Amino acid sequence: MTVTEAPPGIPSPARLASWLDDHVPGGPVELTDIQLIAGGRSNLTYRLAVSGPEGSRLLVLRRPPLGHVLPTAHDMSREYRVLSALAGTRVPVAPLVGASADQEVIGAPFYVMRPVHGIILRRKLARGLDFSAEKARRLSASFIDNLVRLHRVDYTAAGLADLGKPEGYLERQVRGWTERYQGSKTHDYPEVEKITGWMQQRMPTSKAVSLIHNDYKYDNVVLDPTDITTIVGVLDWEMCTIGDPLADLGTALAYWIDKTDPQEIQENRWGPTTEPGSLTREEFVHHYAQKTGNDVSPIAFYLAFARFKLAVIVQQIYYRYHQGLTQDARFAAMPATIQMLLRASLRTAQSGQI
Repeated sequence: MTVTEAPPGIPSPARLASWLDDHVPGGPVELTDIQLIAGGRSNLTYRLAVSGPEGSRLLVLRRPPLGHVLPTAHDMSREYRVLSALAGTRVPVAPLVGASADQEVIGAPFYVMRPVHGIILRRKLARGLDFSAEKARRLSASFIDNLVRLHRVDYTAAGLADLGKPEGYLERQVRGWTERYQGSKTHDYPEVEKITGWMQQRMPTSKAVSLIHNDYKYDNVVLDPTDITTIVGVLDWEMCTIGDPLADLGTALAYWIDKTDPQEIQENRWGPTTEPGSLTREEFVHHYAQKTGNDVSPIAFYLAFARFKLAVIVQQIYYRYHQGLTQDARFAAMPATIQMLLRASLRTAQSGQI
């Protein structure tokens, strides 16, 4: 084991090296490098370099965030279980190496997988990336088709029937996110009372049940570098559950910014969904409906709720800054983002348009 400096979240590289030596196929292996590549508010992700009889290779480790974590949140065994179940389906996920619930190894449960190599789209396109209108349109369709494949997974046959409680899912979600907002409130946003009241009055009855990702967006999919219209991996399964597939569609739509959206939304887009050729939200929903046969008529409700949920997530992050629990000065501007999302949610509620 040649790693001497312990990165945040890996207090003992030696203990991790010993675990890898016992669990990585084709061993023995030596841990030569550890790099934290993502994390902070969500699960932490590390790139591990190992060498052994099969040569040098990379692995990926996921563990919960640092600090106090709720017992039901950031469940590594649950995420590992989902990935294991999906390995035999048409939903592309990373190949797994192993998991550990032994906190003596790194101080928290974790799992290790092989990396999925490819391109991840961010808010701005990488310089030199060929993202023609034709490719943007094909990728849009591929992105939706992949979501449809997830929603078609026979979760009972995959052994995931007990992953969630589909009965009353939408009602619990609306109530839960409303309570989370109240528990992290720092400002008086007049939109909140209007949105929450509207959701209580207009809540549709769920007509379908499926496995849902709950955070499906461009930067959670990996694209084939030889054909960026092909998805080779889906990332970040920590919020996956059994629930209403239209809630999953609504979340994807909340991240999918149209070029006709108000400027304040354009400035906060999550991916290059406004590039020429990209499907609009209306086209997105139409394509999904054609592929699934699902009744998407109440989709405005699900989009309004998803935008409200995103506002609450940002509010929870800002609350920690407001309370002095984090010193990151970037969080000071979050109230403007919160209000933008609340305004967008209310517009959707009042207009019934997506």
